[in-house]
Amino acid sequence: MNALVNTIAARLSLRPPQRSALEILARVTEIAPPTKGGDTAAALAVIQSEFPHVVSFERDFPSLCFALATGVGKTRLMGAFIGYLHRALGTRHFFVLAPNLTIYDKLIRDFTPNTPKYVLQGLGEFAANPPEIITGDNYESGRGTRTSDLYGEYIHINIFNISKMNAEVRGGKAPRMKRLSECIGQSYFEYLAGLDDLVLIMDESHRYRADAGVRVLNELRPVLGLELTATPQVERGQRAERFQNVIYEYGLAQAIHDGFVKEPAVSTRANFDPSGVSERDLERIKLEDGVILHEHVKAELQVHADQHGLARVKPFVLVVAQDTAHAGELEALIKRPDFFEGRYADKVITVHSNQRGEEKDETVAALLRIESPDEPTASRRSSTSPIVPTR
Repeated sequence: MNALVNTIAARLSLRPPQRSALEILARVTEIAPPTKGGDTAAALAVIQSEFPHVVSFERDFPSLCFALATGVGKTRLMGAFIGYLHRALGTRHFFVLAPNLTIYDKLIRDFTPNTPKYVLQGLGEFAANPPEIITGDNYESGRGTRTSDLYGEYIHINIFNISKMNAEVRGGKAPRMKRLSECIGQSYFEYLAGLDDLVLIMDESHRYRADAGVRVLNELRPVLGLELTATPQVERGQRAERFQNVIYEYGLAQAIHDGFVKEPAVSTRANFDPSGVSERDLERIKLEDGVILHEHVKAELQVHADQHGLARVKPFVLVVAQDTAHAGELEALIKRPDFFEGRYADKVITVHSNQRGEEKDETVAALLRIESPDEPTASRRSSTSPIVPTR
């Protein structure tokens, strides 16, 4: 048993899969200590001796993927990784990559002390001396190069948005981070690349694994890369290529079995014969049955909140379409004035993988706010997976 793992798991109230992932990281750092400019092939061979399913790092530095189902808590696990590496190895410099602007903003909030979901809450070493948060918006001030104050040495957590970096490197250009900074006498990129303890943490890494921005960041040559995703594969046309560096996987089926993700329930009608019902009418019946069940749950939640003086929990409905065209048809149906008297016409969010730029950021932002009872929802364009939240 690793005493430090026990301590961090207890203080952060880690779930069993989060703890298992932390135990694996602890073991990896024992058998293959992260070292600047170390022998990557030798490190891979050592890791494969205990984790043979790790085929390749897929990078020029040791990089491992922890694949956890959505809802298990990847952001909290990032905090556990940072806490462990700092305490066990003295690591002080971390570089966290976000896939888009919305997740970038969320990560900044979650790593900022005194916020509702602060991921380092409970770790005493960060209470008196919280980490210095450096972002893609303030790094040019030189704050990322400050080393210590009266309370001790700074722990630096750099949080950057890969989508912004991708925009900067279009046409073969260098990212802004590579430009000379008068505050530090060199570019911030050069400064980071010269650190001997930089750890790269990639959130939702499946979204940008092959992007130009990530290829540039590989030049930082961190001592260790940690990828977190619920989908350890990259889509290549009609083919999916699985990550070769997955060291730990905790999938959706296991998460449902263990109660970390809600188990789907089946709603049926007694003595219903669909043979005489058209496909379009059957589709509407299914949607109506789902919304009726939803409204029943909503009422129960409201009663529970009123009786116990609790904040109201906002339920929502997830509708999965066959393709984008089908999603458009479903959206149009839900917005019709004769569908529950038009009560859901302005409460539709649609999501699909073809969304880009501002449209994609707006959709992700809406999804992140979806659980708030005070957050109205807005309609989007067609989707392969339209999400229909309700208040």
